[in-house]
Amino acid sequence: MGNQYKEEFMDIFQAHVAREGSDRLLSWLSGTDFFTAPASTKFHCACEYGLVMHSLNVYKVLREKYFDETDNEESFALCGLLHDVCKAQFYKISTRNVKNDETGQWEKKPFYSVEDAFPYGHGEKSVYLIERFVRLKPAEAMAVRWHMGGFDEAARGGSFSVSLAYDRYPLAVKLHLADLEATYLREHGTASVQK
Repeated sequence: MGNQYKEEFMDIFQAHVAREGSDRLLSWLSGTDFFTAPASTKFHCACEYGLVMHSLNVYKVLREKYFDETDNEESFALCGLLHDVCKAQFYKISTRNVKNDETGQWEKKPFYSVEDAFPYGHGEKSVYLIERFVRLKPAEAMAVRWHMGGFDEAARGGSFSVSLAYDRYPLAVKLHLADLEATYLREHGTASVQK
């Protein structure tokens, strides 16, 4: 099943992204756990292949609901598919003891935990990782940087930069809305772990 998600991701990416360095970016992604990692520890797509599933869902919502004649296919593919690239090499699988209510026995159950080897933030880390290979346009960088909206640590800390970015870059608003819909509507109930 996981290969299906990776193939779909690759097909969309290769059909729409022709920017210099895109082949090196795909090669790097393939060397990480991007195509097998979860998208969260216990919420949406907290399961094997969750990150690529989420990336595809965000791209699809972005493309289906928010694309208009002023938008760019390459920008939508880059932002939708790579907004959470910061989550590659980010999670690890651990186990914990959980009591089985039926048997009364303790059982080892897997769960995801965060092991952030490069604590650079969320959106800004994705921008940094993408730009190691591909130059982003200002609107793309803003969209990826601020895709978390009010959930972003800087916004929660009182920064008004997200409002300025949304005012100046419609793509940033569109990506945030697509991420919200994918996460809370399309991916509701996709966690394989207990909360």
